[in-house]
Amino acid sequence: MAGVDEAGRGSLAGPLLAAGVLIDLERIGRSERLALARLDDSKQKTPEEREELYPRVIRAAACVSVAVRSVRAIDRFGLHVSNIAALTDCMGAVAQDEATRLVDGFRLPACELEHTQVVDGDARSAAIAAASVIAKVTRDRYMRRVATLYPDWNFEGNVGYSTPEHRDAIVRNGICPIHRRSFASVAYSQLGLEEFGPSIREGAELEGGADVIDIREAIRAEADPDDVEAVAGDA
Repeated sequence: MAGVDEAGRGSLAGPLLAAGVLIDLERIGRSERLALARLDDSKQKTPEEREELYPRVIRAAACVSVAVRSVRAIDRFGLHVSNIAALTDCMGAVAQDEATRLVDGFRLPACELEHTQVVDGDARSAAIAAASVIAKVTRDRYMRRVATLYPDWNFEGNVGYSTPEHRDAIVRNGICPIHRRSFASVAYSQLGLEEFGPSIREGAELEGGADVIDIREAIRAEADPDDVEAVAGDA
């Protein structure tokens, strides 16, 4: 069973991160099955619960993949296109010929592998829920690391999402390099974005290609050695 999901689709700052997980039920034991039974939509879990589930998913998974789309890529190509591309990359990385392939909520037109979209899949499929945990934890770890570079926006607390304090910080401080300029945020409407560079909403195109983010350092900083090897080896 292969499942893919993403994290960060609705955030104002930071990358979009997709994850794929392959679960081979014939290869895992009772303890791994019990761990998977605890999975649910990662957004309904506390950060502490997700961190606890993360190594359990790694140990139960036959394969794990991670795909990142940077802020610059999202602004250049659009959120939906970036999201579908990341999900497609993850599906191709983890899906085997005999696997049932599931994706949370979206069809993947460019994916040559047969797959099924599942509405609310992270609450209905253990494989998708497992991918949701990997995506969310990995992205949150990255955002906590870069929070030290941009302390005025409290990314350690809001991990880039549109919380009231994050919007207030944008009003006070403007936006930083990891904010997505293509989002029509209420907070952004109070800023003259032209002072920060081309306005994506007016159709201006960013120069150059998409940035590449090496997220493995953020994983390595907080994960156990076995977990890092599993993610880095299969991603």
